[in-house]
Amino acid sequence: MPELPDVTVYIENLERLVKGHRLRAVRLFNPFLLRTAVPPIQEASGKAVLGTSRIGKRIVFTLEGDLHLVIHLMIAGRLHWQGKKTRNTLALFEFDNGTLSFTEAGSKRRASLHLVQGQDALEAMDPGGVDVFAVNAADFAARLKKENHTLKRALTDPRLFSGIGNAYSDEILHRAKLSPVGLTRNLSAEETARLHEASKAVLMEWTERLRGEGFPEKVTAFREGMAVHGKYGEPCPVCGAPVQRIVYAENETNYCARCQTGGKILADRALSRLLKSSWPRNIDELE
Repeated sequence: MPELPDVTVYIENLERLVKGHRLRAVRLFNPFLLRTAVPPIQEASGKAVLGTSRIGKRIVFTLEGDLHLVIHLMIAGRLHWQGKKTRNTLALFEFDNGTLSFTEAGSKRRASLHLVQGQDALEAMDPGGVDVFAVNAADFAARLKKENHTLKRALTDPRLFSGIGNAYSDEILHRAKLSPVGLTRNLSAEETARLHEASKAVLMEWTERLRGEGFPEKVTAFREGMAVHGKYGEPCPVCGAPVQRIVYAENETNYCARCQTGGKILADRALSRLLKSSWPRNIDELE
């Protein structure tokens, strides 16, 4: 799923390309994409783009008439400038200076498009998570410890923090040298401050990296240069130990046992039950 760095770069490029230009038409190719009926999508046609912005992982086009087109790419949704209709195309946004295509790979249709009118309607779409760059250490700690969750769950909860998902939470926790299954209320003040700084550093570094690539045509959760996410079995760039994983549903958490869990290999719901006593308890048992 595109996260804060990816969405930020999308928005910056779209601002450069379409701000001040007119949206001539929105052509829909999937009946499940549009999740609102009022105002009708036809009202967006002919309106000038006043600006673009981000709500969590959502991309917002603000149009004349206090209208807001809100795109949520979910896991497999992507945007392409000067894109053409393909079998994966959900919609085309035809501007007076070019076409933006909205695609979604795979057969599951999770991506969405909303058209809302008024600031109140737009703000109602915000799940409430704070931007880690906009809060100080004390506010970050208060938000983090509002409920007692694992660090992985807390960082990826859109009601707590804005724009962080599965990939960058792995990178943040590795940078902070904290276990993904550690509980938020067990963190010391020093660990909490370290997590805040790691969150800002990782998100800023990746945003800067992605800015140099132009319009983001190759958005992926698995990038060269990531420390642990998607690197199962590969050496940790800090200590050289093989990166571990916890698999659950359609996601997996990647971490370094030596850097983050004191050498302990965390139980995988499926494999640890299957292997039972053969399940390695410590990273040293694998070497």
